[in-house]
Amino acid sequence: MTQISEITDSHCHLDFPDFEGQLDDIIARAQQAGVTRMVTICTRLKNEPAVRAIAEAHAPVYYAAGTHPMSVADEPMATFDELVLLARHPKFVGIGETGLDYHYTADSKDIQQTSLRVHIAAARETGLPLIIHSRDADDDMARILSDEYANGAYSCVMHCYSSGAELAKTAVDLGFYLSMSGIATFPRSQDVRDIFAAAPVERILVETDAPYLAPPPHRGRRNEPAYTALTAQIGADVFGMSYPDFAAQTQVNFDRLFTKASQLVVTS
Repeated sequence: MTQISEITDSHCHLDFPDFEGQLDDIIARAQQAGVTRMVTICTRLKNEPAVRAIAEAHAPVYYAAGTHPMSVADEPMATFDELVLLARHPKFVGIGETGLDYHYTADSKDIQQTSLRVHIAAARETGLPLIIHSRDADDDMARILSDEYANGAYSCVMHCYSSGAELAKTAVDLGFYLSMSGIATFPRSQDVRDIFAAAPVERILVETDAPYLAPPPHRGRRNEPAYTALTAQIGADVFGMSYPDFAAQTQVNFDRLFTKASQLVVTS
């Protein structure tokens, strides 16, 4: 019997309506595919209790919380104290997602930048990794991440990375991680694959961002954590590795970054 390589979906959204009433089946399919851990991300703090409940009810699921940059203008600003308090929960393993998105919401860039700095301060205080969303904001993102790092070290993952090569280099030079999503599997995403190939494999994570960005052959349909394995297969090709070796490396990487999750022993 062939042993299935274990892997972690480092970023998904299990509280979204797409999964309502189906979580037991979704998580079971993930585990059958070798996806033994999932980090479900809260993007609006008002939804944190529901996201926390999912993590509490399902042993393989951890969670993180923050205010997404696209909604920060419409939501109460997350405070440093709120985020630090949330981090006390045993299954709360990251700060965010936060970041900058100028694609649709450039008009709120000032408040986005303020929110990002609040989240960075909380990541620095708690020792938990910052989870970054960045779109069409490479210069400001690189500047803020670098300036804040000079004020005090913190850890970070650039989630669903599809920005430019210079921002990727800045992130890697700061010791941060790049997370590969279904975008890297799309036929027209060679530039994204090239950016990943130029990074150290020791700094690579994999994710789904489910329910979004399903990799082939599911593209255009709902994504789910089980499909992390499909993205990881492309990741293995990008780095010229066997799938088991690449999956094992991403597990080591996840444990190094998400140290709280790696230290928490749960039973299914």
